[in-house]
Amino acid sequence: MINDAEFGDIRPYTDEEAVAALDRVSRHPMMPVISKYLFSDLPASTLSRMLRGIGSIDQFQDDVMIGVIDAILAKTSTGFSCSGVEHLKGIRGRFLAVSNHRDIVLDPALIQYVMHDAGLPYTEICVGSNLITSQLIEDLMRSNRMIKVIRGIGARELYLSSQRLSQYMRESIVSDRASIWIAQREGRTKNGLDTTEQGLLKMFDMSGQGSFEENFSELNIVPMSISYEYESCDSRKAREVLLRREGPYVKKANEDLHSIMTGIRQQKGHIHLEIEAPLTPEEIHEASTCEKNDRYQAIRQALDRRIIDGYRLWKTKLYGT
Repeated sequence: MINDAEFGDIRPYTDEEAVAALDRVSRHPMMPVISKYLFSDLPASTLSRMLRGIGSIDQFQDDVMIGVIDAILAKTSTGFSCSGVEHLKGIRGRFLAVSNHRDIVLDPALIQYVMHDAGLPYTEICVGSNLITSQLIEDLMRSNRMIKVIRGIGARELYLSSQRLSQYMRESIVSDRASIWIAQREGRTKNGLDTTEQGLLKMFDMSGQGSFEENFSELNIVPMSISYEYESCDSRKAREVLLRREGPYVKKANEDLHSIMTGIRQQKGHIHLEIEAPLTPEEIHEASTCEKNDRYQAIRQALDRRIIDGYRLWKTKLYGT
């Protein structure tokens, strides 16, 4: 069982904390502007009024966030589709979703959207602390079941933080408390190459008390792949890739916030989410027979194959079209 105090700085808000946080959010001066963008036919006070009526995180996500995602899709996409939900319904207990990452907010938001539509419990979502640039963002994220992944710390602190995050994730899944979504790598893919970081897999394993095979089997790892017809923040990503060729890339102040807002408002064409079959006992067993780091490489290759196979190639991604 999760100890709220032990993980207090990284776990999502409790219902009580979320109610207080959303009341703060409702009074933020940007709320009327956001409300008119999302719900243009309704009074500017609509969103603030909705937030002040919230009594739980479930209610917030059901009554507010699903409507917000509907509005964003209606304004900025030509449609959203999803395949493979049956894989989630076939899992006994909770699962760990490992996904490619193309948009800061919409990737995990669309997972929640699908869970709601399928009548399944919402997942918790892992978000880097570098994105939490204000109390407003923290209140919104943690009320949306955000787990904070600490970034920008030294090697020793990073090891201890990873160990604690791993423990939180494992306890949540094994105790049947919550499923969790995490991106396959730190930050969004900028160059179109969706590959899983080996360090992420080592982090998963850190909290296990059994063998390599037992540790990975009990997480019920589900690969997911999201694809946008028009890449989110495409020009920003291309610029960053180009600049990194010339030397270290240093983000400007509020750059992540600008990327969040651009990703929400930019036209995306069609969007597709592919939910792949969970890693099989056979795949995990085969990986466990490898030596040392080769075991993690085998898991990584299995994940990457699924994620890449599930990525939908729109005409905008093909040469000569």
